[in-house]
Amino acid sequence: MLTFAIIFIFPFAMIYAACSDLVSMTIANRVSLILVVVFPVAAVAAGMPIGLISLHLGIGLLCLAVTYGFFAAGWMGGGDAKLLAATAVWFGPTIQLVEFLLLGAIYGGMLTIALLISRAQLAPVTGIDFVDRLLDQDTGIPYGIAIGLAGLTVYSGSVWMDIAIKGVAAASF
Repeated sequence: MLTFAIIFIFPFAMIYAACSDLVSMTIANRVSLILVVVFPVAAVAAGMPIGLISLHLGIGLLCLAVTYGFFAAGWMGGGDAKLLAATAVWFGPTIQLVEFLLLGAIYGGMLTIALLISRAQLAPVTGIDFVDRLLDQDTGIPYGIAIGLAGLTVYSGSVWMDIAIKGVAAASF
């Protein structure tokens, strides 16, 4: 069960959030909720100390507070803010969190540049609703794509994948 949760739940949540944001410019609350609810269960099953689990959850709360400020300022969407915070819970107070945040910023910047160039060159008249929405000058940037991609990139080299591949004994929390 632990291996299933590690290999499928986190990656599926990242992929689902990215695709959902691409197509509808929304990320369902249930995606972030699943990530936050599954984390402590997976962490306990993997043998993570309770104190460290608390630190991971604290990091998530801190990220939520910061990203809520970004949302309030109009710099990011509410779904993006919740997804970033829920993803941060899985990486906790590690260098992987820094990697995730940096990659998210890089991927987000690349996505923004690509969309701005596309919007300058193409008219939103393809007849495909989500493509036309993305090409519309007044539409925001679906940062859930960048968050999901950054999460998958970092997660693939994380202790979670070591546990899934080698077993719980590989955990070095």
